[in-house]
Amino acid sequence: MQTKLADFIKHSPEGEEAEAILRSCVHCGFCLPACPTYQLLGDELDSPRGRIYLMKQMLEGQPVTEKTRLHLDRCLTCRACETACPSGVHYARLADIGRNMLEKQVARGTVEGVKRYLLRRVIPDAGVFGSLFRLGQYVKPVLPASIRDALPATPPVATSSRPQPLVRHARKMLVLEGCVQPALAPNINAATARVLDRLGISLVRAAGAGCCGAVSYHLNAQQEGLEYMRRNIDAWWPWLDDSHDGGVEAIVITASGCGVTVREYGELLKHDPVYAAKAARISGLARDISEVIETAADQLASLVPPSAHPDHAQKNMPAIAFHSPCTLQHGMRIRNVVEKILVMTGCKLTFVPDSNLCCGSAGTYSILQPELSGQLRKNKVIALESGKPACIVTANIGCLTHLQGGTLLPVRHWIELVDDVLSCV
Repeated sequence: MQTKLADFIKHSPEGEEAEAILRSCVHCGFCLPACPTYQLLGDELDSPRGRIYLMKQMLEGQPVTEKTRLHLDRCLTCRACETACPSGVHYARLADIGRNMLEKQVARGTVEGVKRYLLRRVIPDAGVFGSLFRLGQYVKPVLPASIRDALPATPPVATSSRPQPLVRHARKMLVLEGCVQPALAPNINAATARVLDRLGISLVRAAGAGCCGAVSYHLNAQQEGLEYMRRNIDAWWPWLDDSHDGGVEAIVITASGCGVTVREYGELLKHDPVYAAKAARISGLARDISEVIETAADQLASLVPPSAHPDHAQKNMPAIAFHSPCTLQHGMRIRNVVEKILVMTGCKLTFVPDSNLCCGSAGTYSILQPELSGQLRKNKVIALESGKPACIVTANIGCLTHLQGGTLLPVRHWIELVDDVLSCV
């Protein structure tokens, strides 16, 4: 795509990056059928190609309006377009650059501005979110529908009957606890620790680590988001030294939405003279929990009890539907790994139509775009329930809570199922 950037951005790092991305687009249109919002609305401006044109106009100095922002706000940044694109267009990065610029040019209304500010203040702070979540359980009937639907029907159980293991192995990995997951689904990281403990790996926490930075960054408070990233790097860095209790070999992430962000620390901080090298190393150590378990597949198979062996269990076990989050399959390009692990542990998986499409969660999207998000969730739930599963499992806390608001079936993180199977030994 030929373009001529305006002088105000032409020679900046963001301008050079945006120009390279724009030039890689060849107008082919392969992204259109992959885009969830284009499927719903049928408007090319609500497709990746249409949004690229809008951002191109803005970067070339043409006037932008609230209509431009409307179409960019409707984008889920699910990255399905990147998977479909034969030219390798880095659409998500272009969207970050375009939205950040647009935010400075077109002011938001007071209500919308306050809503986004509160999201940035509440969600990344685990303590504040946890307190408000517990309060929300009591006042749930009077909350707005978009928030009410996101809250589980009942408060989660804080601990399992199976205790979280102590740090005892020579092999150690850090865990990103996350900001909302400890309150919404505290058993996920505990189950992860138990599974890894059986594989001879201890999971450790780093004091001071917190939100991955995605919430602020994708709400166009990008410098704020980068500060969260720097804080995590500072918290994790001492653990990478072998002198710190032997050091750690990876950073394990159980929420794919956080995982795709941590993997991009190196790219997002590459112009920071203090943090660039550290961020690149952190990104290189970031692992989705499925990747860690995949490397120990033979060991895991030896731990599966005979009653759960695929040759026997799949005939009698209830069916499971796996929802692969966009951040897992499109962002991190991890596909068919979780499914193989689940089958290895005896789960019988159903076929899920249109499994490449977003469920509508997309971080804060379900709150800021409730109508579109609700339509996407309805479609996704229909697809997930079509195989008549007894349970739905996923790999991201946002998808988990969002889907749970649209189905009567239990929705869990897949690592909890693996932990249940191994606990039968």
